[in-house]
Amino acid sequence: RDFGLFSSLHEAGDGLQGFKALLANPVDLIICDLEMPTMDGFKFLALVQTREELRDIPVIMLTGRGDRELKIKGLEQGASDYVTKPFDTGELVARVKVQLKIKSLQDELKQSNQLLREMSITDHLTRLYNRRHLMEVLDREAQRARRKMSPLAIIIMDIDHFKMVNDVYGHQNGDEVLTAVAGLIRNELRDYDIPARYGGEEFIVVLPETSLQEAFAVAERIRGDMAALTFGEALKELRITASFGVSALPAKNVNSVESLIREADKALYRAKQGGRNRTEAMAQESQR
Repeated sequence: RDFGLFSSLHEAGDGLQGFKALLANPVDLIICDLEMPTMDGFKFLALVQTREELRDIPVIMLTGRGDRELKIKGLEQGASDYVTKPFDTGELVARVKVQLKIKSLQDELKQSNQLLREMSITDHLTRLYNRRHLMEVLDREAQRARRKMSPLAIIIMDIDHFKMVNDVYGHQNGDEVLTAVAGLIRNELRDYDIPARYGGEEFIVVLPETSLQEAFAVAERIRGDMAALTFGEALKELRITASFGVSALPAKNVNSVESLIREADKALYRAKQGGRNRTEAMAQESQR
């Protein structure tokens, strides 16, 4: 406290209380004695290592023993540093500062890695998943559906006459339309549904645990809501529609991700041929 190293400090009377405090309060550093009531420092370290969210918190162990083997054991079990009592205050503060600096750098690296991960799987304009990640997720979901004998549906959606939007209003305003449509799609889905930009003005939604009929209803809901979609001043007169194709597993002629997409694409083509602004499901012969 005297050195102003912390904005808050949590104290615990033993290892078990300390572990409970960790679960209730995010911390950047743990200072822990080796000998404590209820459980010793080694058991405390082992308990911390069982929780993934706690494993990267640096732990400085304090002990009155100078036993080299105990220090090695503590470091091997997850301690970041070891200070033997009685210790010099300045030395402990210096070691704390080092561990806090390391923790800060680790947190920055995690954030950078997370950002890179998000950038690699996200479409930069719509903030939906990109096509590459979509195919990975769809393959995984199809395997899971087959393993659990559960339904899996997809919706392919194409904004009607989108080229006209770009030609009349310009590509920048066209991007505004794509972003608004992506937000509408996202708002209509469950937390575990997967929306993605498939390319251009085309989107795909993956719906786990969803039958063909249920997916058709989702597509119709999105299609209906698009009629109420409005845009900024430059596009205030614009109203857009979209065509939808729906397919699902299990189905007779659908035995792969590619065939699942192909059936939805065929349905989308029929929706466009039928006048656009409509939803079509996969052909009856494919459902049997």
